[in-house]
Parts: sequence; structure tokens; C-alpha cells
Amino acid sequence: MIGVIDLLIILSAALSAWFWWKASGRRLRRVERNEELDSRDLNRIIVAINRSQILNARAAISTAVSAALIALHYLMSFLGLL
Repeated sequence: MIGVIDLLIILSAALSAWFWWKASGRRLRRVERNEELDSRDLNRIIVAINRSQILNARAAISTAVSAALIALHYLMSFLGLL
């Protein structure tokens, strides 16, 4: 049982790191002060922000799962179930 929990901890932490790496790799095009934006520019910016937000949310969930599994691991060790 301890091996399964440890493997799940490693996998969820790796998944979280991968999601955050993917989210941080997307850069928005800089807009200059006197530049006029059209609908295509706004659409690209909004899509990039939405995709980044989705990846960040997935990374946060993966991190929460990893933390919960670590807590479960320690609880089981404390209760002598491992």
C-alpha cells in the first residue's frame, strides 16, 4: 500500500510541475502604447490568458492531490497502518 501511495505522490507532483511549465511557457505579445488593437489581437490575448488559467488550475489541483496523498501517507504511518 505504501508503494502505491508513494507512486501516486510522485506522479501528481510531476503532473503539477508539467502543467505549470506549460502555463509559464506561453508568452503574450507585447502591445505598444500607440498601437491600435483589432478584434484578432484581442482574441489572441484572451485565448492565451484563458489557456494559461486552465493550465494553472490543473496544476493547482494536482498539487492539492499531491499534498492530500502526502497527508494520507503520514496519517497512515502515524496510525501504524503501514
